[in-house]
Amino acid sequence: MDRFVDNLFVRLRERGFQARIVSVFHLHQLQKEIESLRSHALLDSQFYKDRLAWFNFQLPEGLPKAKSLIVVAVPRPQTRAIFIWNRRRRPLILPPTYTAYDAVEEQVQNLVTEILGKKGYTSMRTALPLKLLAARSGLGQYGRNNVCYVSGLGSFLQLVAVYSDMPCEEDSWQEATMMKSCEECELCRRACPTGAISSDRFLLRAERCIVYHNEKKGDVPFPEWMTTSWHNCIVGCMHCQRVCPQNKEVIQWTGEEEEFSEEETALLLEGVPHDKLPATTLGKLERLSLVDYLDSLPRNLGIFFKKREQSKFK
Repeated sequence: MDRFVDNLFVRLRERGFQARIVSVFHLHQLQKEIESLRSHALLDSQFYKDRLAWFNFQLPEGLPKAKSLIVVAVPRPQTRAIFIWNRRRRPLILPPTYTAYDAVEEQVQNLVTEILGKKGYTSMRTALPLKLLAARSGLGQYGRNNVCYVSGLGSFLQLVAVYSDMPCEEDSWQEATMMKSCEECELCRRACPTGAISSDRFLLRAERCIVYHNEKKGDVPFPEWMTTSWHNCIVGCMHCQRVCPQNKEVIQWTGEEEEFSEEETALLLEGVPHDKLPATTLGKLERLSLVDYLDSLPRNLGIFFKKREQSKFK
């Protein structure tokens, strides 16, 4: 079995991936940690409801005899969209993981399933707190910003975890830790304009994070305390990751890029529905994985571009 696990890791490393394996025995510990934060009122109640309540710590019905959790880190670049407005080109970033998130998750699961299948094992996706799982498995460490970092990748990565019926003979479960380089560094805290990264505790005040607010549905306005100049991405935020020394080698890494004409930018600002967008515009949104955020784009892009006064679509 050890040789088989080694082969699994080798096959993943050939793709540039890194991985760890822990026993499903630790599911209750993951649940306990999340519930402890909630019971001690360290998590904003609305944030918990919106972003954490969907976690499922039970073994999947399709794999009731699962024995292990395989957690994988996949290198991922940021992506860029260029919007033309008033004849000027304005590039805006999408942080790592937004583009092709589902496709990457499927790619990893298919690869793991293919490898496991040679020994008669299989896998299924999880609905677990991936950052906590990665930190607990030893695959990654937390930054002061509560983002997960993996050696050699910085924070430019996507985490994927699957259940497997493969026995876990070498469990890498350990205490979650913050990177040692963060101990004397406060660059991310100083760069965060909202105070989400605070000096009085390690846990992020997620209810103040820009990401939490600009990922909400488009009919939810930004809070009054949030200053326009703080926004810096189409969706998500890069303030803390841009200044992090651990991202020095990857911060310029940009993958997919699309350019939207002035007419296309106007359509997005006007909130033109999916079925009325030109196929070329829709294709660009699909390649950036922005279709699911279509109703949020008028609000999010409106921060950067002044909307036209009239719209034939309203």
